[in-house]
Amino acid sequence: MNTFSSLLEFRRFMADLPNADQVAKMAAINRNSQLTKPPGALGDLEDLAIWYASWVGNSRPRLVAPQVVIFAGNHGVAAAGVSAFPPEVTQQMVYNFQAGGAAINQLCKVFDVKMDVVALDLEKPTQDFTQGPAMREEELLAALQTGWRAVNPASDLLVAGEMGIGNTTSAAAIAAALYGGGAEGWVGRGTGVDDAGLMLKRSVVNAGLARHKDVFGDPLTVLQALGGREIAAMAGAIAAARTHRIPVLLDGFISSVSAAILQGMNPTALDHTQAGHVSAEWAHGQLLSHLGKKPLLSLGLRLGEGSGGAIAIGVLKSAVDCLSGMATFAEAGVSDA
Repeated sequence: MNTFSSLLEFRRFMADLPNADQVAKMAAINRNSQLTKPPGALGDLEDLAIWYASWVGNSRPRLVAPQVVIFAGNHGVAAAGVSAFPPEVTQQMVYNFQAGGAAINQLCKVFDVKMDVVALDLEKPTQDFTQGPAMREEELLAALQTGWRAVNPASDLLVAGEMGIGNTTSAAAIAAALYGGGAEGWVGRGTGVDDAGLMLKRSVVNAGLARHKDVFGDPLTVLQALGGREIAAMAGAIAAARTHRIPVLLDGFISSVSAAILQGMNPTALDHTQAGHVSAEWAHGQLLSHLGKKPLLSLGLRLGEGSGGAIAIGVLKSAVDCLSGMATFAEAGVSDA
């Protein structure tokens, strides 16, 4: 599917998703069993490489064309003072990404990654979700479509990152709507708010949850009610990667919340994804537990921007290169015990 023209069409796509290549998976398992190492000696790297091979449809793959896409959006709820930074920082950071001055730019250089920046109507923040739905239906559709179109079908890995002042508040509200626990179970300090700021964020999230409690049974409507354009765009990008069978490394809490929307629509929706890391945003770990994802890294990051996912590219590339580049016992002339 090249694109979709309605939310109904998107729902239909999510109900019947492409699957991994089982032939390539079994061939990768067979190859891994013959490599010059004791069985299981590379630990989780072995399973990671086999997972990657199954999605790209090649038992001896190479990871050569990763893509990082940073989606930026502004949130009406930021006007309530839920962030340590003012809303105009979103646009300023977009300029910084474009100029090559952010952390994610440096990480992409390290791993030779193509990076794209997509700003979504920054001059028009979403509505304050305590007053009504954050997005109209057509705004949600447009954001999902933007994320979908941002994925390069020729890439062999996707990391979707974000920038948006106030988006940890939005993400916490979505997580609470999906999994319960109220604001107290999901709201963290985000950009570093103090105790008073934390209490304010919790009160704002609880107000949003109370207002939209009637839609909690439908993940896509939860996204419309409590989300942001960049969160919706990440969901669209992760879904687009599935249609192209492009493996995905999830970034932090906000990226994982966008993925949770998809998993809520279809329990198998995240089979083509791995968690790049677990962040210092305290609710991220429990969110990954809900998603059934084991993080590749735990470095205390809390930046966003796709940074943790980008760093994890190195781990994934290491796994893939070992599977594809190591000699088998027969090739190396080494006795196989």
